[in-house]
Amino acid sequence: MLENTIALLTVALPLMGSPGPAIVSLAATGSTFGFRSGRHYLAGILLGNSTVLLMVATGITGMVLALPAAVPVLTGIGLAYLLYLAWKIATAPVVRTVAEPGREPTTAGGYLLSLVNPKAYAAIGAVYASGSIVPDDPALDTALKIAVLIGVNVTVNTTWLGIGSAFSSALRNPRTGRAMNWSFAGLLLASVAYTVLR
Repeated sequence: MLENTIALLTVALPLMGSPGPAIVSLAATGSTFGFRSGRHYLAGILLGNSTVLLMVATGITGMVLALPAAVPVLTGIGLAYLLYLAWKIATAPVVRTVAEPGREPTTAGGYLLSLVNPKAYAAIGAVYASGSIVPDDPALDTALKIAVLIGVNVTVNTTWLGIGSAFSSALRNPRTGRAMNWSFAGLLLASVAYTVLR
């Protein structure tokens, strides 16, 4: 069982932790707004990814994606939110002396992004299907895979928010901060384009 768990983690960490729309947006949120202000957005991403994981585990994802109109509608919603998020990051104030409530991405926004993020379904689906922890007990196997993958979800996404926030204190210079905000917004748009056009 331990060997199978390690094998699952070996697949899960690079797939679920590689940059995609959610991870780039977390790093950008950390850099632009700081770790503390990004916690709500992180919570939304974690809840959304956990929902996607449960949908994959129960087969709901397959049923939804079998509907002809589902993929374009979900992709359109996700793209619209990501464009809005990129704009918020690009235009966020660089030097802040007090918190500016309402500027940072929200829990609901993070949750929505996870639900319409194609990379989340692809990565979580691939990892979930990659192997079993307890091949002889499907119920226990499902429960353990869900627990392990939720742990990976929490670890990688929290780490990326932290990596982004590590840059925030270095970006007090208005010119550097503005360039970094626009760079993160551009990376977010590039990750969306890569995910959608692949």
